[in-house]
Amino acid sequence: MKKIDWYILKHFILTFFFCIILFTAISVVVDISEKTDDFARSRLSADYVMRNYYVGFVPFIVSFLFPLFTFIAVIFFTSRLANRSEIIAILASGTSFNRLLRPFIIGGILLAALLWIGNRSIVPRANEIRTSFELKYTKSNNPSNSAYKSSIYMRIDSVSYCGIRYYDTTTKSGSGFFMDKLEDNKVVYNLRADNIAWDTSSRKWKLSGIVERNINGIQEEAKQDTIRRMDLNFTPNDLKRDEFVKTRLTTPELKELIGMERLRGAEDINDMEVELYRRDATPVTVIILTLIGAILASRKIRGGSGIHLAAGFAIAALFILFDRFSTIFSVKGDLPPLAAAWLPNIIFSFLTYYLYRRAPK
Repeated sequence: MKKIDWYILKHFILTFFFCIILFTAISVVVDISEKTDDFARSRLSADYVMRNYYVGFVPFIVSFLFPLFTFIAVIFFTSRLANRSEIIAILASGTSFNRLLRPFIIGGILLAALLWIGNRSIVPRANEIRTSFELKYTKSNNPSNSAYKSSIYMRIDSVSYCGIRYYDTTTKSGSGFFMDKLEDNKVVYNLRADNIAWDTSSRKWKLSGIVERNINGIQEEAKQDTIRRMDLNFTPNDLKRDEFVKTRLTTPELKELIGMERLRGAEDINDMEVELYRRDATPVTVIILTLIGAILASRKIRGGSGIHLAAGFAIAALFILFDRFSTIFSVKGDLPPLAAAWLPNIIFSFLTYYLYRRAPK
């Protein structure tokens, strides 16, 4: 790398971190203003809130806005270089436009690698802190977060299905439990229990009021039992699901959960798969937006940085729109999760190539 590469890369990184600090501070202030009543109602001290909420909130908001931070940083400092005619001087010295883009690509790859590492391990742990606080203090009145759940059904292995009519996540107990085993699409075993509860000492489920049936064609053998402990291939944590579960898990944990949910025949698996694939797709978004920003802002135009920033925000809004639509079509429709995560990148890759072909060189 030459001196001009270090010059551009230094301005890129410094502007990026300036944007992070500025926008994160604004986000924290806005969030505090929205949740002040919740903090006051729960009588939480500022120190407690900072240690148990904003320690997790800051990494979350940084990762969420990371591509936008990168895009704005590139447009802002590149536009300044163009307005001072530094881009013109670089190109006039014999440096090709492709060579000019090299430090931008290097900076984009470095930031993309940082985001990729964070998405896989650091951000999920921060989300665990943030969402635990929100569920306890700011979302406790939401009916969807109630400890009482009804009509739970799941597949626990390749041939077994079970259900719980009523379940309390607080006491880890429920009633109306049943389990069926199938062979050749026929029920060969049925177990019903009046009550089910988690036994912490044995780490197994404790069933009471059991009626067990083994079915062989037209013959049936029935048994009754008072109490029995069984390993049913799921734990209370699997039943205590909330809207944040996919964001709390590291990538290996999320892959394991998806595999288990696929075995159980869960209905919301697309949402988890979109989250998994997006953790790899978003770092690529950083590189694409870096190139778009560099190509757009490298041209000196009347209106300066204002026009460049306006165009940048329009493109960023368009990208977010594509991203939201693809996610909705996957979660609520038939669009494959892999396509939903990568489709915006594919579309904007073509836009990047189009802008590159039209850029003055």
